[in-house]
Amino acid sequence: MLVTFSCPAYANITMFGDVAVRLLKMMGHSGTVPGALLAEDVPAALAHLEAAIEAQEQTPEPQAPDSDDDEPPVSLPHRALPLVELLKAAAKAECDVMWDSNQ
Repeated sequence: MLVTFSCPAYANITMFGDVAVRLLKMMGHSGTVPGALLAEDVPAALAHLEAAIEAQEQTPEPQAPDSDDDEPPVSLPHRALPLVELLKAAAKAECDVMWDSNQ
């Protein structure tokens, strides 16, 4: 499953469903897809997400076993950057944020 986040103030962000749900929960949301945040709730969700990302950076994720590819794993804080930028733009423009699955 893919989840797309959207708001009028920023380009759509699409990410894998498991990562999206994890980030939604870090924002203080239930993690249900589809869903939305009202404009007045965006700053609090952004603050929750940034605090959770900061805590995540303090405790590094366990290393996955070596796989066949040579690509390093992408950390959750790094995956969250586009969503953080979308939430910042939504907070500044005072607009709602919505997300839905692309099954």
